[in-house]
Amino acid sequence: MAESGASSGPDGQFRAAYGAGEGWQDSLQACLEALAAPPEGANLGLVYTTDLLAGDLAEIVARLRAATGIQDWLGTVGTGVSACGLELHDRPAVVVLVGALPAEAFRIVEPVSEGLGDFESRHGRWIAERTPYFGIVHGDPRTVGLPDLVARLSEISASFLVGGLSASRGEMWQVAGEVAQGGLSGALFAPDLKVVTGLSQGCTPIGPRRLVTEAENNVVKTIDERPAVEVFREDIGELLSRDLSRIGGYVYVAFPIAESDTGDYLVRNLTGIDTDQGWLGVGHHVTAGDRIQFCRRDHNAAVKDLKRMLADVKRRVDGTPRAGLYYACVARGPNLFGSQSEELQLIRDELGEFPLVGFFANGEISHDRLYGYTGVLALIL
Repeated sequence: MAESGASSGPDGQFRAAYGAGEGWQDSLQACLEALAAPPEGANLGLVYTTDLLAGDLAEIVARLRAATGIQDWLGTVGTGVSACGLELHDRPAVVVLVGALPAEAFRIVEPVSEGLGDFESRHGRWIAERTPYFGIVHGDPRTVGLPDLVARLSEISASFLVGGLSASRGEMWQVAGEVAQGGLSGALFAPDLKVVTGLSQGCTPIGPRRLVTEAENNVVKTIDERPAVEVFREDIGELLSRDLSRIGGYVYVAFPIAESDTGDYLVRNLTGIDTDQGWLGVGHHVTAGDRIQFCRRDHNAAVKDLKRMLADVKRRVDGTPRAGLYYACVARGPNLFGSQSEELQLIRDELGEFPLVGFFANGEISHDRLYGYTGVLALIL
């Protein structure tokens, strides 16, 4: 039997809905029935599906256009999706958010890859006239140079970007007008749309910030002029150091962001430990002079930081948001917060009931960077 639900914003200009069934048709039909009539003048929709429906995304978008009359859609696939305070994992599910925006308030950005192609010739005039400051983007994790592409798109468009990378055990489709694979796509928004954003880390730093003094590609050889493994053991403590084979999924490497005034950092995997050489392999290109720190990932730390982020966002929001988006790492959700949608419930408890949708991503985008293990929240005011 299909499951569904929906919620509307305080001004009625945004509405979210979800549907979960035996397949794409059941799930979409349940979603559309819950959505009912879109807001008057609705002209933009976001759609996320679980990766079990990845091969059906083009048909889903076509049906959404026909049923709602909304022609412009954005979206992608994730290992899980979220809507109306619930997470849906490992089952066919569709979530949508539809809204009515002023004419010319947004611009669809078709997939772009390294070099951005003809992005400026296509969108430069609109950017100059409308001066966007915010963007929603989705990316294919297989795209070469994706972190640089995110940074470059943010710079050229002068926009704060939020979004995530497709997460799928099959095809990795994106929706940006059309349905396609590869690159980075989404939409840019003029200042007509007021947005507040927040970023929650899923890890907690342990030990001090240190200096990489010798490195090659993704191998850290020395830290503070000492063998990297020696420093690593010292920072994680004697108990964890007894058996380094047991730290997988618990201890990670953090690279502090120099210009951040909030102690922000990028979390990357620890990919290897060479105790003979004293070297560490990490999922990041490292050079001498980089700052480095170690961190741990656990439920309590993630809950504490999510609550911190939500309290900060709430101080910047006047009243209930009209709508929202939440992009969470695939390593969060049930893997970190449990099976009862605790992550989404924490958001609802702090900010109230409003239409919020999102998906569980293979990397999260906030401003001009690609993160991991984070939760990225965008609230439409």
